[in-house]
Amino acid sequence: MAELSPDRTKEPGKLRIYIGAAAGVGKTYQMLNDALVKRAQGIDVVVGLVDAHGRQETADQIRDLEIIPQRVIAYRGVELKEMDLDAILARHPNTVIVDELAHTNVPGSKNRKRYEDVLELLDAGINVMAAVNIQHLETLNDSISRSANAVIRETVPDNFFKRADEVVNVDVTVEELRLRLRQGKIFEPEMVEHALSNFFRKGNLNLLRELSLRTTAEQVSKRAADYRRTQGLEQAPIPEKVMVCLSTRPGTERLLRVGSRIAGRLATNWYAVYVTRPDERKNHEDPEAMQRLEDYQRMARDLGAQIVNLSDKNVADALIRFAQQESISHVVFGQSARSRLDILLRGSVLNRFLAEVRDVTVQVVPMQKPLRR
Repeated sequence: MAELSPDRTKEPGKLRIYIGAAAGVGKTYQMLNDALVKRAQGIDVVVGLVDAHGRQETADQIRDLEIIPQRVIAYRGVELKEMDLDAILARHPNTVIVDELAHTNVPGSKNRKRYEDVLELLDAGINVMAAVNIQHLETLNDSISRSANAVIRETVPDNFFKRADEVVNVDVTVEELRLRLRQGKIFEPEMVEHALSNFFRKGNLNLLRELSLRTTAEQVSKRAADYRRTQGLEQAPIPEKVMVCLSTRPGTERLLRVGSRIAGRLATNWYAVYVTRPDERKNHEDPEAMQRLEDYQRMARDLGAQIVNLSDKNVADALIRFAQQESISHVVFGQSARSRLDILLRGSVLNRFLAEVRDVTVQVVPMQKPLRR
């Protein structure tokens, strides 16, 4: 192992993310190919975790690189393998390769998600090359789930992409990707026909490809804008300030995804606001509701939002006051579950907000239940 310079760990590591429309486009292959080029240049590169998925070309590339053995974790009577974060930190290479960013770690692991392992590696001054499919981007979850008619359960918060120094889009045409699928280069033969008529439908792949290209373009645009601003070449545009009104209702995660998209997938200038009435006790007596609220606030934080907890006997007053104080430009409400008669008799927070707050765009998001398989 090469000796570290005294100030090596003071600098955070660099993050390069390889993104693609779907499995089989060649993200891992390209990442490993770039890693081999680095190694040929004398750079200390190791494999933290890569799954070849039975692809011989990928397996051949992995064998040419140093591999950090995975950690074995016992879970429910079964031994499972995970990336050994502590071993990589101890080895402290210049660069480590980490595949499958959206993966959820086995219970008992140091971190809940693999992207959190990556953040720890970066903070330790280790450069990371990582790969992920576009459907695992958190704010795209709803639209891709609808298009693919499937639940995408593992996601990476968009805010994670803020740490990326470079995003590489690995792209192939829809026809080429479907051909690779038919040739058995992506899934086992018995899965091919099902995949072709479901997730790998032409329409769905076209959507995923467009989203992947857009995400990469947004990253390039942001980097260019940041550079121009720091160099004084132009005045940076005033960003939207977005407020998402949280509730404990199931489905509130959809509001957070919409809010994050509005603010800009890589922006942080938005708020997730929850108002508690001092005399309100029902939620405190409903542990499931409080757990949902904690989950929503954690998700909002992962997506880059600032969490705001307000207390007021009148929810509308609190939201109106906060929106005016912070010069909010866009507000996201969930569709009310109350009957029209109840709203007429007792009033509506949304109607009150619309009546009193001007020059603000308000978006009402249907609170649909998540798709099921």
